[in-house]
Formats: sequence, structure tokens, C-alpha cells
Amino acid sequence: MRYFETRKARIEIIPMIDIMLFLLVFFAMMTLRMIPTSGHISKLPTSSTSIKMPPPKLLIEIKEDGVLYAEGSDKTAEQVTLLVKSKNPSELAVTIAGSDRVNLQQLMSAIDAVKRGGAIQIGLAAKQAQ
Repeated sequence: MRYFETRKARIEIIPMIDIMLFLLVFFAMMTLRMIPTSGHISKLPTSSTSIKMPPPKLLIEIKEDGVLYAEGSDKTAEQVTLLVKSKNPSELAVTIAGSDRVNLQQLMSAIDAVKRGGAIQIGLAAKQAQ
């Protein structure tokens, strides 16, 4: 009789594949959030008083040769000023990042360019000192 036949146990792998794909996507997205915006700055200066800030609406990086990098391309100070003006500068949070080899004059030039654009929320990126 077919009614009393024992059926072999089956392991359904489709739900397991769904879960594994979800985990893969989840961890990929989490690791992408941990990578800096462009990956150019490799060695930030350290500070014992650094605090965690919310993600910036605009990240400006200062390369070792003094060139400013924002939104995927190199920019001059005037272009950064125009970029800040094009966004709502009164509500724009700008973070300036540079390697530990950037000199103070290059940093001040970047801050001046951002301030000329009208931004008032300016942060400096640093790593927590060990």
C-alpha cells in the first residue's frame, strides 16, 4: 500500500542557499561601510581627544602634494569653494582628512576654501591614539 510507504528524508538546500546569500550580501555591505570614501588617505594623524562623528555629507581629502580630492576627482581650492556653495552650506557637514605628512599650511588652505563656500560645520579626521 502506498499510504504506509516510508519516504526518504530530504534536506532542503534552497532555504540554506537563501540564508547564505543574505549573509554574504550583509557582510559585503558592512565591510564597504568601513572603507573610507575614496581610500586615498592611508595614514591619518592620531589624537588622544578624537571623537566619533556622524558620516560627513562632504569629505575633502588633502593629498601629500597639497591637492584637494573631493567627490571622486582632484579639485583646486576655488573648485572646492564652488562645490560647497552648490550644496546647502548652512547644513553641510564637511570633514577634512589628510595623511600625517600634510603640513599645516595645506590644511589651513583647505579650511579656508571650505569656509569661503559658507560651511560652518567642519571636522578634521583623525585616528584615536593608542
